[in-house]
Amino acid sequence: MDDDEAYRNRLCRAFADRGWKTSSAADGTAAIDIAAKLSPELAVVDLRLPGMSGLEIVRELHRLDDTICIIMLTGYGSIATALTATKLGANHYLSKPVDADQIITAYEKINSGQEEFVGEETAQSVPSLARVEWEHIQRVLADCDGNISQASKLLGLHRRSLQRKLAKYPPQT
Repeated sequence: MDDDEAYRNRLCRAFADRGWKTSSAADGTAAIDIAAKLSPELAVVDLRLPGMSGLEIVRELHRLDDTICIIMLTGYGSIATALTATKLGANHYLSKPVDADQIITAYEKINSGQEEFVGEETAQSVPSLARVEWEHIQRVLADCDGNISQASKLLGLHRRSLQRKLAKYPPQT
C-alpha cells in the first residue's frame, strides 16, 4: 500500500520474483477491500498517504484480522509515529528507502519470534546523515512538483544553495 505507483509496482515485482503472491493498492479504501477479500499474511503500508493515513489503515487492517503482520514504511520517521503505529497494531516500522529484501527479512524475524517490533535499524542499515538530507530534499522537491523556488522556501534554503545540492550525486549510504 503506497501512493507512489512506480515504487509500489517495483516492490510487487520484487516480491513476485521471490515467489510471493502480491496485491497492491494506491489508497486506504482499496487496501482494506483487498485485505477483506484475500486475508493476507503481510501488509506493507506507507505512513504518508493522501486521504486516509497509513495509521488509520493499520488500525482497520488490524480490526479485520489481528494475525496479519503489518510493516509500516515512512520517509518521515519519528519516535511518535513509530509508537502510534505499534499501538495500532503495526509489527515493524521501516524508514524509506527500503527494498523487498529488507521487508522480507523483517517479516521473517517477526515470524520466527526474533522480534515483535523494531523501530531501530542496525548500524549497517542506517543511512549517513548526508544520504538522509539528500533523500529529504528529493522528497520535498517531488512534493513541490520539481519547483526549486517553492522547495527552497519549504527547506529554508536559498534557491541557489538548493540547486548546488541538487547538482551533486546522491551520497552513499
